[in-house]
Amino acid sequence: MADRQNAIPHSSGRILGLDVGARRIGIAVSDPLGITAQGVSTLHRRNRRYDLAELRKLLAEYEVLEIVVGNPLRMSGQAGAQAEKMIEFARQLEQAFSLPVHLWDERLSTAEAHRLLDETGIRDSRRKQVIDKMAAVLILQSFLDARAANSHLTTETRRHGGE
Repeated sequence: MADRQNAIPHSSGRILGLDVGARRIGIAVSDPLGITAQGVSTLHRRNRRYDLAELRKLLAEYEVLEIVVGNPLRMSGQAGAQAEKMIEFARQLEQAFSLPVHLWDERLSTAEAHRLLDETGIRDSRRKQVIDKMAAVLILQSFLDARAANSHLTTETRRHGGE
């Protein structure tokens, strides 16, 4: 599993982004070039077998090559109980799907999703339907942006005689 501190290798193809909660999983997918993230759906969790079967369908439908899972670190950057659960969930995804799984810092993604929904005027009745999907979009877009910046830095370093 890769995490935010490690280099982010780039591959062409779609990436699935997940905001995993106890009751729901927000799902986003990148465009084929890995530039933008779009919300797909919210999966209402039942059990491990059901969750993995539903994710497998999405992986096939979108021809996903990688998965990004939001990692709920504490504000201090330390991993707490929830982060440990995400590490285990990411391991399960790797084993079930044989795809690279990246843990990505999701601190404040849900708060940012709430802020964006406030700006658009979406109220409580619809908010539950879209908040997890929007958080997944924010997590995946953050990953894609960092990957693009990392790729640019690598190119610039090579151009200027670095390693």
